[in-house]
Amino acid sequence: MKPAALALGIAGLPLAADARTDRPVIFVDVATLVPDAVFDVRYFGTANFVGARVDGYGAARCFLTRPAADALAAVSADAKARGLGLRIFDCYRPARAVAHFARWASDLSDTGTKAAYYPDVEKKDLFAEGYIAARSGHSRGSTLDLTLFDRATGADLDMGTPFDLFSPRSWPGSDAVTRAQKANRGLLADLMARHGFKPFEKEWWHFTLKDEPFTDTYFDFPIE
Repeated sequence: MKPAALALGIAGLPLAADARTDRPVIFVDVATLVPDAVFDVRYFGTANFVGARVDGYGAARCFLTRPAADALAAVSADAKARGLGLRIFDCYRPARAVAHFARWASDLSDTGTKAAYYPDVEKKDLFAEGYIAARSGHSRGSTLDLTLFDRATGADLDMGTPFDLFSPRSWPGSDAVTRAQKANRGLLADLMARHGFKPFEKEWWHFTLKDEPFTDTYFDFPIE
């Protein structure tokens, strides 16, 4: 058994093979409901912490359960009234992608992306410190990663750190960022909370629908 698979087995958590491979009709393409969002799907390309296209990402598309997508459409409308738009980095994430992350994390010799993505954390500690998990809420279909941009200029609001920086500086409540950067994080969190999403304490960009339809079910259909 490979190291990552062994680690997941010991943790008693299901591997990708245990996830559902069908795509229920409740999953929708977010672009159909939020057509003016910018979809910057990082795991479809190589500009991510793995440094390669991630397993399961066959297209730069964003799928969410219909309740989450409807709530996100309301967030977008609210943001638009403020002259802002949504830049979306990731939505539903196949379980095979999470397994890919685990394999990458188990290879301690591969540190090519450390400077850009985890300068403050040792790779061996990424699991223990909660930056990478054996199972991801993204695989349940109601979690997404996003930021805000200024519609007039197209520039992202300054959040103090880039997406997927594994560091205490990325925690929403970090005092290592400026007051303006913290205010921008607060604006994003407020918009998301207003429409039923809850934040994650270690990533300012990560939100999950509070009333997600699948609370214990993980999926592994590919994004195509």
